[in-house]
This record gives sequence, structure tokens and C-alpha cells, in this order.
Amino acid sequence: MDTRIGVIGIVVDNREPIARQLNDILSSHADIIVGRMGIPYRERGISVISLIIDGTTDKIGALTGKLGNLPGVHVKTAITK
Repeated sequence: MDTRIGVIGIVVDNREPIARQLNDILSSHADIIVGRMGIPYRERGISVISLIIDGTTDKIGALTGKLGNLPGVHVKTAITK
């Protein structure tokens, strides 16, 4: 099955209550995550996570769907190749 390369941008409004759930979701999809960078943006009271992914559109959709269902989590995806 063909895989696609992409970037997922995640903005978390209030990290404390959902950090465990978010990390559990990312861990369960580790097979498509090539790289991850997370930065706390203290001045705005948010956290920003970027993921480089390589997976099928179904797997990418499953990951972003689960993340987007978490309260206070905003997700955008760019699929490139």
C-alpha cells in the first residue's frame, strides 16, 4: 500500500488535563511518526507539537481524528507526497 509524507501541526490549549491521552495516542501511532518536536509557548499559554509522518491516508486520518477529538486540541495536516 502506498504511503504519504506529511506534516501534522498540533496546538494544545491546556496541556495538563490531556497530556497522558495525547501521548498515548501518539505512542499507539508511532509506526507512522518519523519525527516529533514539541514546544511550550508560555507567553500564549499553549503547547505546539509538529509531527513528520509517513503512512497511508487511512492511518494518518485515524491519528488526526483521535487527536482532534481531544478537548482543547487543534490539528492541521499537510500531505505532500
